[in-house]
Amino acid sequence: MKPNKIRNFLITILVLSAPEIVTAGNPDDFRLNSVTGNSQFILSHAKGKFVALHFLLKTECPHCLRHTQEYFEKAETLPNVVQVFIKPDSEKEIEAWSKNLPAEDLAAFPIFRDPEAKLADQFNIPGGYAFHNQIVHYPALILIGPEGKEVFRYIGKDNSDRFSFGQLAAKVREFTQ
Repeated sequence: MKPNKIRNFLITILVLSAPEIVTAGNPDDFRLNSVTGNSQFILSHAKGKFVALHFLLKTECPHCLRHTQEYFEKAETLPNVVQVFIKPDSEKEIEAWSKNLPAEDLAAFPIFRDPEAKLADQFNIPGGYAFHNQIVHYPALILIGPEGKEVFRYIGKDNSDRFSFGQLAAKVREFTQ
């Protein structure tokens, strides 16, 4: 077998064997497992609330840490929004990255794993961003409305281009007025 065929075969096996994301009967429903706790996030269980999906970069990104900390600090001011922080890194990489975040915050806001960035792909978040010698998806925020459908998206242009908490609060107010 040629090296490219072997590589493609191995990639296919890895993608098919990743159990962390399960698509339910509703194609818009999905499940993510937490790396920093024993919880799962299931979209259909959040019906009736807004869900902010924070797609973080697959690297040791200081901007991701600052972004996440800002949301941790202010999240309680938006009780009608479930904050979901998602990284495509390995469990070991996410555990190491999350050690820079307060344990009490991680208990309230676990970091979920998106193996091979499958969920990012399902949400059509563009890839191809070169960062820390890796090709990754762009940082993004997807806002799911109370009915379980996407109502807003923000795709960053680079690792420091993020949708701030203040912008999210304004956007949620816009949808609830």
